[in-house]
This record gives sequence, structure tokens and C-alpha cells, in this order.
Amino acid sequence: MHESSSLTQSAAWRALASHRDEIASVSMRDLFAADPARFERFSASGAGLLLDYSKNRIDARTLALLIELARSRGVEPARGAMFSGQRINNTEGRAVLHIALRNRGGEPVEVDGRDVMPEVRDVLQRMGDFAERVRDGRWRGYTGELITDVVNIGIGGSDLGPAMACQALSARAHARLRLHFVSNIDGDHLAGVLEKVDPATTLFVVASKTFTTIETMTNATSARRWFLAGGAGEADVAKHFVAVSTNAERVARFGIDLANMFGFWDWVGGRYSMWSAVGLPVALQVGREAFGELLDGAHAMDRHFVEAPLEENLPVILALLGVWYRGFFGATSLSIAPYAQALARLPAYLQQLEMESTGKSVTCDGRPVETPTCPVIWGEPGTNGQHAFFQLLHQGTDLVPVDFIASLTTSHGLAGHHRLLLANCIAQSKALMVGKTAEEVRAELASAGFSGEALEAAIPHRVFPGNRPSNTLLLPDLSPRSLGALVALYEHKVFVQSVIWGVNAFDQWGVELGKQIASRIDAELAGGTAGEHDGSTRGLIAAVRAAANAQERG
Repeated sequence: MHESSSLTQSAAWRALASHRDEIASVSMRDLFAADPARFERFSASGAGLLLDYSKNRIDARTLALLIELARSRGVEPARGAMFSGQRINNTEGRAVLHIALRNRGGEPVEVDGRDVMPEVRDVLQRMGDFAERVRDGRWRGYTGELITDVVNIGIGGSDLGPAMACQALSARAHARLRLHFVSNIDGDHLAGVLEKVDPATTLFVVASKTFTTIETMTNATSARRWFLAGGAGEADVAKHFVAVSTNAERVARFGIDLANMFGFWDWVGGRYSMWSAVGLPVALQVGREAFGELLDGAHAMDRHFVEAPLEENLPVILALLGVWYRGFFGATSLSIAPYAQALARLPAYLQQLEMESTGKSVTCDGRPVETPTCPVIWGEPGTNGQHAFFQLLHQGTDLVPVDFIASLTTSHGLAGHHRLLLANCIAQSKALMVGKTAEEVRAELASAGFSGEALEAAIPHRVFPGNRPSNTLLLPDLSPRSLGALVALYEHKVFVQSVIWGVNAFDQWGVELGKQIASRIDAELAGGTAGEHDGSTRGLIAAVRAAANAQERG
């Protein structure tokens, strides 16, 4: 899928390196002053979203060179390979077809010559039917009472995606149903949820493809035990537990009716699975129709990604800007700043999507990468972030690009709030770009009555270097359609970056080693024979065992 020749020795990369030396000292203030049409020149729209990328350290030459890099690295044929069902996940021998889950156009999507769309539509139909039965009260608990609470038990992609989407779409939540998400194996997470719910009116969604994920199954088993302790019988488990899985044998052994097992496929990676049966909690919260609108929005972004020229293609532009700052300016992180409280979980979701996908140090063919890959992804909603980490963004020693994300409309109806929120969003992106010079600070302080040594001493602390890059993404609203387009935008951005860097965006071998060691240590903590470990690990195991023994005696 990826170009095997050297990235850093390519003509496109060397041209960008030379250009970087030319533009590094150029001020964005000057770029805007020289080009009144800069916003129009460096903004683009797709699938209902507007991207303003004019506040970046680029000019027309930069963009042209970045587009040439994308072409030379084979972004367009790689995109075609993914959409045509080729097995581009080379380390696992799998196709990558989350785009099939939201294919709303009716055309076939094939894997090894077989159209997968009939199966996809069947699962979506069953999901929708089940969600509506719970929502309208036809599905009831073992005592005949209505379901009031839904607890999703999963981890990683089986938690972050649906949890993020349910919070983002909370304004459309069903009036009776409360959604809860449990992922951490720390018992406090599950216990805290179980304290709030009633066994007779709670539905558990257990999401694990293999039904063997240690965190998920530990939590699910404890939830089952709690449910039975509340007075229910074994046969009642089937009325309160459903599964998102492909392991029918284990699901049935747990006590779940296989009619309520919703499957998905090996060509759906966990962090790309929100569009599949993993999205069942979203369908339960917002309903079948709204879940379909979520898929519609993602499909619209898929079409934009396929059809828009690279120069106007939102995922391509975002990806190339990320490569520009990571590879040529030493930016080690990217801050996500959604100016919408409903998108509070988006940074965490993007952490997995981006860092698990492109946090790689070897290329698809096993060679060391030649350039830094994924930056650290982090952030919080505005305006909270302004009173926390924005100090570092404005005056810190690191260059940290920012993605500002905002919705043009809101549903809360509180006068003045949304206008002020958007004012802050726009102001922060401008402040990062323009900064404040020593001369401007001096004039400002003088007008405020400062003079002499006090004025001069205050100046260095109030200078803002500016020239700090950001993108602004504007959504028309926080609807399912807009959310679907936004998430698909970042999915495709990650894919483009993986092609340029030459890494596999769809495996995650880096999560396995810790799991393997944890299984061995767990057995040792339970009283098994201690294995061979380094001194630190031996000391920590001994401390934990000593504390457990003291608790048993006490």
C-alpha cells in the first residue's frame, strides 16, 4: 500500500525541508497583511463542515509542496485500495472497511469478491429493531418493569467511541434511558455505576469481539454476579444482558440469548467500530433514525474524501499540516480544543484513534521510520482549557498546533452563552496567531498608568510571541450527521498520515506486551510461584502481596 522508497530522501520531502528554511521566520501577521483574501484561499468545506486553516505557517508554495508529497507517497491509490476492500492491514492480513458500515449509497462493498453489505444491513436492522423495543417499552426486565438504565461494558474502541458519541448527542437522549459506561478494571468504576442502578430496570451491553477481553469480561462477570444477587434467576440474565461479539459459544455460556448477540467483522478495527454494533448504546440513546443520520454524516465525509481534489480535501489538508509541523517544526503534540461541552470526550477518543493508529516506529515493511510519526494528542473543552493549559499554548517553550472545533448553533436556549463561547473560540485562535509585541505591551501599560522601571519590568511577562498555528473546524450544529462527518474526517486524516509516514494505521501490537506480562503477574499476586523479574518488579509484587496478607489478617 505504501511507497517503499525513502521518505526523507524523496524529492518532495527535500523540497519541503528547503522551503521550511525559507518560511520559518515569516510571520503570519505579515501573511495576512499581504493577502486580504487569505481566509478564502486557505479554507475548505466538505460534508457540511468548514475548515479554516489560514492561521498556519504556510503560503501557496507550502500547500503545493505538501500536496506533491501526498501524491508522491501514493495517497490516492492507497485510498482506492482501502475503499475497494484490499487487505491493507498487512500485519494481520485484513481488509479495512469501516467505510462499509456507513455505506448509504447502495453500491456493493466487496472483500475477496464477496459483497459484505447484506450482512452489514442485517446487523444494522437488528440493532435498530432492538433499540426501538427498549426505547418504546416493549423490551422489559424480568419483573416486567421498563428499562431505565443502560450500562455499556467495554474498553478501548468498545468504550471510547460510543461514550464520546452519547455525550456529544446528549441533547437528543431518550427521556427515560440513562447511559453509563464502564471500562476500567478498577472495581471502583463498576461499583460506582452499580450503586446508581436497579437490577430490575438495568440493561447491560457487553462489548467484546472475542468475549475474552480481560477487563471487559471481569467487569461483565461482576455485573452478572451483582444482578443475580439482587434476586434474579439464571434465566433472567437473558432479559438484562446483550452482547456485541462474534463468539457465540462464550456468549451463550454467559447466559445471553444469541438472538441478542450483535456481531461485526475482522475488517472492523476497534477504534473504527463506532459505526458497527459497537454503536448499540448510541442507537439506544438517540434511536434508529438518528443513528442512521450519524452514518449519513460519516458517509458524506467518505464521499468528500474520495471525490474532492487533494487541494480541497479536508482530511488530506489536516493530515498534511500535521506532517508539516511534526516533521519540519519539531511539534511533539497536538491540542484538541472543542468549544462544546458535549464534545468533552472527543480529545480522549482522538487519543486512541491517532496514537494507536500512527504511534509506530517501524514502517509497513518492517524498517525503522525515518521521521517522527504521531504527536501526542491531548486537550479539553474550551473555555475550561483557557484557564488551564492555554498559558503554555501562548507563552510556553513548545510549538503546539491546536485544532479548534465549534458548532455554529446550539439547542440549550440560554441567552448569550453560545455567542460568548464562539467569541472565545475565535479570539483564542487569533491571539495565538497575532501574539503581542513588546511595543504593543509598552503602549498598553503606559495608557494604564505604568511608567519607568515598573513599566519596563512588566513588559517581558506580557509579551506573546504569536505565530502559533491553529485550525478551526466549524460544524453547522451538534447533530448526529455533523458528528458523523467530524469523526470520519479525523479517521481519514489518520489514514493519510499513515500513508505518508509508511506505517500501518490498523494494527496495535504495542498494547499486547503489557497484557501478557499482567497475566503472569496477576497469577503471582494471587499466590502463585513468583517468576523471574527485575528487582523493581519483584519489589512491587512483594509490596502488593504483603498488603494483601495484612488485609486478610486484619
